[in-house]
Amino acid sequence: MGATLRPQQARLIAEINQAIAAGCRRIMVQAPTGFGKTVVAAAIAADILDNGKRAIFTVPALSLIDQTVERFYQNGVYDVGVIQADHFMTNYARLIQVASVQTLQRRQIPRTDLVMIDEAHRWFDLYPDWMNRPEWKNVPFIGLSATPWTRGLGRHFDKLIIAATVSELIEAGYLSAFRVFAPSSPDLSKVRSVGGDYRDDDLSKVMDQSGLVADVVDTWIERGKGRPTLCFGVDRAHAKNLQQKFTAAGVRAEYIDAYTEANDRAAIARRFHSGETEVVCNVGCLTTGVDWDVRCIILARPSKSEMLFIQMIGRGLRTADGKDDCLILDHSDNHLRLGFVTDIHHDKLDDGRERQKAEPKAKEALPKKCPKCAFLKPPKTPICSACGFKPEVKSKIQNKAGELVEFAARGARKPIDRGEQAIFYAELKHFATMREFKSGWIAHKFKDKFGTWPPHDFERLPPAKPTVTTLNWIRSRQIAWAKARGAAQ
Repeated sequence: MGATLRPQQARLIAEINQAIAAGCRRIMVQAPTGFGKTVVAAAIAADILDNGKRAIFTVPALSLIDQTVERFYQNGVYDVGVIQADHFMTNYARLIQVASVQTLQRRQIPRTDLVMIDEAHRWFDLYPDWMNRPEWKNVPFIGLSATPWTRGLGRHFDKLIIAATVSELIEAGYLSAFRVFAPSSPDLSKVRSVGGDYRDDDLSKVMDQSGLVADVVDTWIERGKGRPTLCFGVDRAHAKNLQQKFTAAGVRAEYIDAYTEANDRAAIARRFHSGETEVVCNVGCLTTGVDWDVRCIILARPSKSEMLFIQMIGRGLRTADGKDDCLILDHSDNHLRLGFVTDIHHDKLDDGRERQKAEPKAKEALPKKCPKCAFLKPPKTPICSACGFKPEVKSKIQNKAGELVEFAARGARKPIDRGEQAIFYAELKHFATMREFKSGWIAHKFKDKFGTWPPHDFERLPPAKPTVTTLNWIRSRQIAWAKARGAAQ
């Protein structure tokens, strides 16, 4: 007997069957982590078996082979063979084949009546070649992914079915609620980008600073201790350093990367589930197919990628007995950049012509950090639900010594607040230090904005990280200077 399907899962299978009946042969299914995509695949495989037909279920990583077979067995699908090197379950006579894409690339693919592609956002060259072969033209291919937003997927699939959103599953109780704290903000101004995301080598230097690494450990001890935790690092050196810092602080921490042997990984998982291991630091290998009871996520890896962002957080959204919520410690400002995972949506596949962006509402209304406890509040939420702090509205009117003056006429320069001048000067100071500009640059830019030289006592002000407004102003002055120079030449 297979598992009883949830209403959303049963509805999804019905939509897939309707699409196939309507002639669709390339179907992408978007379903959040924890939706039960493998359970749905097992139910589809069971229907295939009942009709005496064959199916292939592909996975992008060898570690997912045995896990998928186990899930199929749990859901009453036993006629299963494996296509993966010299796996002991290799048997091409079985009607359902669980195959690694790496092995399929090197072998002749057996004929089948249906293909299911797990984690389909991880796109391999084999897939388009396979799908475009004449003999496979009428065979349905079903892609399964929580984040099917890889560039160009729309060229290979003609229908997108959105099974559910993260918000819907949280409201229904199938996914865990979450709370986010943003305790530290790394300076990423000098980190270069490649392929739409930050360069790992640059990130590693920034995120591996002793102060920041110590802050990761200290923050977890303060807020996350007692919660089984996954920590995502930038690269192997950074993740290993984090593990060592945790261990030095008396925290039972372990480390996993792509080169960790399967037996060692299984042993770490057992110690994690038993509570012997408190934190597992990893780099890029615990983002898919991990069904652990995770109650805290540490994001020590900044990213511009919505897919990676959601996959990392998804590891902590599965429900479990006694789990009220998942705690997310975002040391990378990912939430301030991308919003909450519940805010990110795409209603179509990327066709390769233009990179998709999140819906405008998600970008316009980003979370705000509570100035008192660093909890990330939803937009337009004045009172912090974590500590109860409510910022007081401060009047812009200040009492100053002096005489009354006439209101300025329309268009005239308005009086400048000294506090505003001080903040701007401190931000210029930070910018000049980062760019190694001479101190005279600060004074001239200050005068350029306010029409007067800065007061002498401003020289004692500590540098302050520039706001976007200040950076845009500096950039506009640089552009104007460049245009004037070009015209003169």
